[in-house]
Amino acid sequence: MPTPTSAATPATPARLGELWFTRCPVPTATGIAAELGLLTAEFAPDGITVRSLQDAPAEVARDHHYTHALPGLLREGGNVPALWARSRGEATRLLGLSWIEERQVVLVRPDSGLGSAEQLRGRRLAVPRHRLAIDFWRAMALAGFTGALASAGLTLADAHPVEVPADAGQGQWESELRALLAGEVDAVYAKGALAAEAATRHGAVVAVDLDDLPDRRARVNNGTPRPLTVHQDLLDRHPELVARFLAVLVEAADWAAENPASTARILGAETGAGPSGVAAAYRAGGHRTLHLDLSEERLELLARQERFLHGQGFLDAPVDVRTWSDPEPLRRARETAAARRHAG
Repeated sequence: MPTPTSAATPATPARLGELWFTRCPVPTATGIAAELGLLTAEFAPDGITVRSLQDAPAEVARDHHYTHALPGLLREGGNVPALWARSRGEATRLLGLSWIEERQVVLVRPDSGLGSAEQLRGRRLAVPRHRLAIDFWRAMALAGFTGALASAGLTLADAHPVEVPADAGQGQWESELRALLAGEVDAVYAKGALAAEAATRHGAVVAVDLDDLPDRRARVNNGTPRPLTVHQDLLDRHPELVARFLAVLVEAADWAAENPASTARILGAETGAGPSGVAAAYRAGGHRTLHLDLSEERLELLARQERFLHGQGFLDAPVDVRTWSDPEPLRRARETAAARRHAG
């Protein structure tokens, strides 16, 4: 996808005048920090304007949110676009990973008689097809079904993936759930707060709850683990600025851990879901899981996702996630946040 070159394209922060961030409509420390005004407060004394890519013109935001071609951008969101951008040669670095359980489920019709992963053998599985440079919806469905089937010792080869043309304008999961109710497919993968609401709206029921599986590897998907990435240009030119940005995210995650009710309200605004959807999607204690890290466990989980995506043809080239990662900014950020706490 070409990078826009019109006047609408945001400026880079070469003069430390502007800093851009973007996040997906999911639980992120970036979203919490933005809602609380912490990012603005952090950089205003330096004369730096912090801007959300979600406030830019749609054609600009859509491009850079996926390609990460904007040099002054930090991105916290799904790993499929992040890995895809890196595989295409974009100069990004991985700064941290979060793991937030988001109610990943396989939905079926209430009269289907399906109630286990084993019963998905031979069934028609909805795999959406979106007109996107990187179809992360398709990747999510394939990974979700792979995790569910693996829990019963099965693979995608034991079922029948069925392509479902999807229109993002219809709403998340709508095309797949309509195909389910029409009898065109037998099962739909879904995750998150809007998925919980959509399932209720369409009368679909849960056959497999991936969150209940003891092995978290079954839940490795676009948002698990969820990366924070930065453009190499920004990291090279202004490493102290990047570390301060991360320090604010550490503080935002700390705040969320102590304020579950307010965090739930913010998640409703971030995801576009109502209180029932948020409550259904995020397990009790989820407000305490927004912290980023680069632990070996999370890096291996991301590497597992990278191998899956490359094997399914979503990545142009392999990505070595450990070479991609840079732990130094997060280490400095934690030191900064700890010093601030100590200072009161």
